[in-house]
Amino acid sequence: MRTEKELDGITLLGNQHTRYATNYDPSLLETFVNKHPENEYVVTLDCPEFTSLCPKTGQPDFGHIVISYIPAEQMVESKSLKLYLFSFRNHGDFHEDCINIILNDLWELMHPRYIEVTGLFNPRGGISIQPFANRADQTHQTLLETRLQARLAQSVETNR
Repeated sequence: MRTEKELDGITLLGNQHTRYATNYDPSLLETFVNKHPENEYVVTLDCPEFTSLCPKTGQPDFGHIVISYIPAEQMVESKSLKLYLFSFRNHGDFHEDCINIILNDLWELMHPRYIEVTGLFNPRGGISIQPFANRADQTHQTLLETRLQARLAQSVETNR
């Protein structure tokens, strides 16, 4: 069981007076210590209700975000991630930009061994966009290339 000291800095979880930011705010993200840094394991966070705005028209875009990472010393706290993703609600950016912003914010927050972010956006005008971005530390560069090549191959196969 985690001690109170290990939970220092976790301010959003259990807070009954949650404030929902509607403008992009990476300061909402919080971390906790990975108690198993000696292990290589994957954490997947499935966020099926992502919303942002088209930067040109201001119309809402809806998507499903999947984040997978191999933690190092720090891990993202899930309620803070939920509030952070909610903060995109009035953020005007293209799907590809949102995915890369999320990737970079989480990379800077946690410094994981490896991370990937996939966006599965609902079709608009008959086209759905599914951006994928990933980053890795020096030890996981082969994984980065392998996953990127797999996504490219999947994209080519899907579109045959």
